[in-house]
Amino acid sequence: MKPSPLWLQYRLTAIGLNPINNIVDMTNYIMAELAQPMHAFDRDLLKGETIFVRPARDGEYFLALNEQDYTLSPANLVIADAKGAIAVAGVIGGLDSAIWEKTTRIVIESATFQAASVRRTSAALKLRTDASMRFEKSQDPANTVRGLARAVELMQELSPGARLVGGLADLRKAAAARTPIRLPMDWLIRKLGRTLSEGEVREILERLEFGVAGDGAGVLRVTVPSWRATRDIAVKDDLVEEVGRMIGYDSIEPRPPLVATAVPPANPERTFHHAARELFAALGFSEVSNYSFVSEEQARAFGMDPEEHVQVKNPIASNQTLLRRSLLPEIRDNLLENSKHFETFRLFEIGREIHKRPEGLPVETPHLVAAAYSRSGDGQAQLFELKHAAVCFLPGAETRAVPARSYEHPARTAEVHWRGETVGRLFELHPAMVEGRAGILDLDLERALRLSAAEAKYTPIRRFPASAFDLSVIAGWREAAGDLEAKLAALAGEMLESITYLRQYTGPPLADGQKSVSFRLTVGSSERTLSSDEVAVIRARIIEGMRTQGYDLRM
Repeated sequence: MKPSPLWLQYRLTAIGLNPINNIVDMTNYIMAELAQPMHAFDRDLLKGETIFVRPARDGEYFLALNEQDYTLSPANLVIADAKGAIAVAGVIGGLDSAIWEKTTRIVIESATFQAASVRRTSAALKLRTDASMRFEKSQDPANTVRGLARAVELMQELSPGARLVGGLADLRKAAAARTPIRLPMDWLIRKLGRTLSEGEVREILERLEFGVAGDGAGVLRVTVPSWRATRDIAVKDDLVEEVGRMIGYDSIEPRPPLVATAVPPANPERTFHHAARELFAALGFSEVSNYSFVSEEQARAFGMDPEEHVQVKNPIASNQTLLRRSLLPEIRDNLLENSKHFETFRLFEIGREIHKRPEGLPVETPHLVAAAYSRSGDGQAQLFELKHAAVCFLPGAETRAVPARSYEHPARTAEVHWRGETVGRLFELHPAMVEGRAGILDLDLERALRLSAAEAKYTPIRRFPASAFDLSVIAGWREAAGDLEAKLAALAGEMLESITYLRQYTGPPLADGQKSVSFRLTVGSSERTLSSDEVAVIRARIIEGMRTQGYDLRM
């Protein structure tokens, strides 16, 4: 053993390998030249007359060339002598049999190993080497002897006077006969998009050292050379790539495929969800996307029993052990996190609530939850904004006050009603749940989609002008504007065309605990124009009726 000549050291350095000595450098040079990893053992350090290839023994000790100790298992393939492992097959050699300054006799090993086995061993030992990276990609078995022949040739130059003794020991099994790949010419032309003759294809493949035979029916039978049969060329599609690469893809005229297309069937749910996303985004809400998992603490914060949730057997994190029954816990987390950085913001999520059933798969119900947050203020603006969003999405939707749940503000909770059914809730999050004011709109999209399919009725354009007047009702501070609106509408009778909330006022000259709620009422007839006297009668009836019920009005 001695240093390599300068030409070899320069070439190894140029490809990022460190020169070591003439024997090791020779094996590294062949690995780079022929892509065949090899290993040289010091013959005088080997025990016995036989080299074995076997699975490692359970707990077998191995000292590698990198001076690291490894504990092996039967899943690792090793090369061994009579004493024990001298190399981990396909990964690294052992230090106990390494080439050193007094080496005079060497044994050169050139082999190929199953790619998956090398990969598993390399991963288990947390050790990737130049050799393992090549073996992981599958090697040509015929390359092993070629590598040994090249080693003998280089040894004559690197170590003049070296003698070959013992000859070649080759214990490989006979390779199974490779089945030729059937390559129809019409199929190849259709795939490439360019016309080629059978002779042109044959010439291209033969120049790449494929074996080509024809059966006279426009079909070629292609035999793959051993160095391309290592999962590189396996099916006819691989051969198309070879032909296309050689003729040049720039020589193929780009043309759209002549494939008949069909419009996919309509998906009403997806269309409905897209409409919801577009509307809430247009109203200034930012969409969030949360995991479908929650923790037991998140569920309990909203009064939900963890036992009523679907349990996750293999949670990806300790705080994601349940499938969510509501979007609210994670929306609250979004509020808490964003409130650290923003004074006000709006966000929404469209996701699925997952409800456990006694038998069978759980039920997944799509919901939309929108939130409007402000660090200061009284929270009214957020609720009105969310109500406006609900009415924009579900035209004609109404809110009705209901008792609050544990996580809802005691005096600011309502159900959203649309077309005769409850489709969601509008509420302010309880002050204990978040610092600041957070309005929440929770809509059942499955029920809303079903109700949206109701038949639309034609309303003719009004032929006669209508008349409008404003009324302001003095009511208690806690009285809902919706209740006042319903009472006004009932007193107006069948001539009422619409009633619109205008504004609310508190302060002088009103007494403490009172508010003035203003509405605009529009009345008319489809048969004639109402006279001023008729409008006055309707207005007077409303005023008298409201006063009878204990309300005062401002005109």
